[in-house]
Amino acid sequence: MQTTLKIGTRGSPLALAQAHETQARLMAAHSLPVEAFEVVVISTSGDRIQDRPLSEAGGKGLFTKEIEEALLARRIDIAVHSSKDMPTVLPDGLELSAFLPREDARDAFIGKAAKTIAGLPQGAKVGSSSLRRQALIRRMRPDLDVVMFRGNVQTRLRKLDEGVADGTILAFAGLKRLGLEDVITDLMPLDTFPPAPGQGAICIESRIGDLNVEKMLTAIHDVPTGQALACERAFLAALDGSCRTPIAGHATISGGTVSFAGLIISPDGTQSHEVKAQGPAQDAARIGDEAARTVRAKAGEKFFDGWA
Repeated sequence: MQTTLKIGTRGSPLALAQAHETQARLMAAHSLPVEAFEVVVISTSGDRIQDRPLSEAGGKGLFTKEIEEALLARRIDIAVHSSKDMPTVLPDGLELSAFLPREDARDAFIGKAAKTIAGLPQGAKVGSSSLRRQALIRRMRPDLDVVMFRGNVQTRLRKLDEGVADGTILAFAGLKRLGLEDVITDLMPLDTFPPAPGQGAICIESRIGDLNVEKMLTAIHDVPTGQALACERAFLAALDGSCRTPIAGHATISGGTVSFAGLIISPDGTQSHEVKAQGPAQDAARIGDEAARTVRAKAGEKFFDGWA
């Protein structure tokens, strides 16, 4: 193995926390010193574009493109990502080779005008950059003014303090990793406010055939998280999910069984269709794919018209 393993990551505090968690797990699994690793910060298009929604700028790949280019060019050895940011189709030669144990997948509400969405006054502003969250907020409270809210966690919290919005929704997992649980005023239930596929899970991308890296990552891969994510990503892929489509999906693994709940919802929150599925965990990807086909048939093709 080479002397230094280069870990590629975005430069936000949350991305760096995830990269250092990966590094710590590799150090513990292989009894390696901190000097055996180098964290390489890579600026992505998604970080630089702040003036418009990602759905208009190109979707999820904006957070991964430059990092994947560095991986293919061998400037880094592995890339650490938030799983919910990953497109369902990866560049040739790359694979998701490990998932760390999943954090809590719920969304968290941070309210200034009220502690809960239900408690907000009529017409209050709620900021979010996620089409899924926007649609779910509108389903709960059609009277609220849902506004675009871009930036990393700290930027969004600062905007909230500045009065740009009366509340916002962020991933509970990210706030926990940053030690910011104390800003949360409410946690959103999984059944009524389902998360994005992959939410709460850190994934590690590497080059296919890089056996030394593969061997290192096998030691920190969490099998149940990998199975759950296989189900969720298959659901997303079969629906052609991207930042332009409000889709939710969450799988859990228990006793060798995968249980999945998925949702598709119109951007205005007025129409939605749910699906539930269960089966052997080793068939997780097939179950997610079939769930997507079931909900697509239930909704009808016209349901998706105009989403992009």
